Amino acid sequence: MIKIEYADTFFKRLMGLMFKKDIDYGLLLILKYGSSIHTCFMHFTIDAYFLDENKVIVEKITLKPWKFYKASKKVKYILEVKENTLNLKKGEKIEFI
Repeated sequence: MIKIEYADTFFKRLMGLMFKKDIDYGLLLILKYGSSIHTCFMHFTIDAYFLDENKVIVEKITLKPWKFYKASKKVKYILEVKENTLNLKKGEKIEFI
C-alpha cells in the first residue's frame, strides 16, 4: 500500500510530477478527457498504470524522463508511481477512495 495524491484539477494534472526530485507516493490523475501522459521535466523513471472506470488496470508502461505515451484505450484514471514501487499487472483491480 502507498499514499496516493490526487490530480483532480486542471492545474494538478498539468503539473503532475514535473520538477520533483523524488517521490514516495503515487499520483492519481483523474481524467475528464484524453489518455496520454509525458515525462518532460521529470527526474526519474515512472511506472504508469492506466485504469478503466472500474479501477481495473488495462495497461501498464514504464517511462523514462522526456517520453510521451498515449493509452490504446480511453481510460478514467492514470496512476503514476516511481519505477518498481508497485508490482501490479494488467487485469488487477486497484482500490482507492
